[in-house]
Amino acid sequence: MLTYNMDVTPESIWKRTTPSEAELAQPYYCTEAGVFYAQQHFSTARTDKESYILFYTLRGAGLIEQDGNHVTLSTGQALLLNCRTPQSYCTAPGQSCWHHYWVHLDGVGVAAMEPLLFPGKKLTPVQITGVKMQELFETILGQMERGNVDSMVQTGLTLHGMLALCAQTILAEAETTSARQVILQAAETLRKNYQKELSLADLLADAHMSKSYFLRLFRRYMGTTPYNYLVNFRITQAKELLVLTDHSVTEIAQQVGFGDASNFSTRFAKATGQSPLQYRKSALKSAGNPEQG
Repeated sequence: MLTYNMDVTPESIWKRTTPSEAELAQPYYCTEAGVFYAQQHFSTARTDKESYILFYTLRGAGLIEQDGNHVTLSTGQALLLNCRTPQSYCTAPGQSCWHHYWVHLDGVGVAAMEPLLFPGKKLTPVQITGVKMQELFETILGQMERGNVDSMVQTGLTLHGMLALCAQTILAEAETTSARQVILQAAETLRKNYQKELSLADLLADAHMSKSYFLRLFRRYMGTTPYNYLVNFRITQAKELLVLTDHSVTEIAQQVGFGDASNFSTRFAKATGQSPLQYRKSALKSAGNPEQG
């Protein structure tokens, strides 16, 4: 079952082809493709179709729905959809248009890449930078007019390139997200255990990555090295104790993990420009006179 409202402008393109036996044996082949300059009331809903469809938004946004998932496909985003399950798509609410490329494709290669393109079995928009995806779609539209063995091979390679571009982007985002979580967890470990003796080996044991990669990521996400991050956090805690307690510098040094009062004073002065006692004096003076500072 198929229902639709073809609210598109005249310059929209819709091309169809009937794959040969040779094409059907390829890992990637297409049956239809086009570029729709869809307007506000464009919509399509179907129960099933023996293919996948790949969208790429040029302008505006589309709303895609399937299996209870609702995703908005904004400018520069691509999305693969398995049409064998009921689905619908339309110009997104509040948008005046959804200009987008699309191609119906299939083959064992597409099915093999499906797990990469549906992480968590959810519809996953992919942000593609630059004009590469648009160029690939234009290649597909151009090859559909030729209909020979050379175009069959070129079409298969282009479809693979499209899906590979999406998959690589998803994997890169997943790696970045995962790596970021590792670093945030390491920073939390430092904060929770700042009073103890900590080593880089302790952090690496939980990170499961090389020392050089870990340090590079830590600086990227936290803006400093793990050691300096720990030192700065200890100094922050020391500031609190200097102002809120009457503990000695030696006691505070031990409480925040420096152990040695001399080392603590040196680190504190380097970070704040004052000795611990000078900081305490100036902080208490400011607290007693709100008009200062």
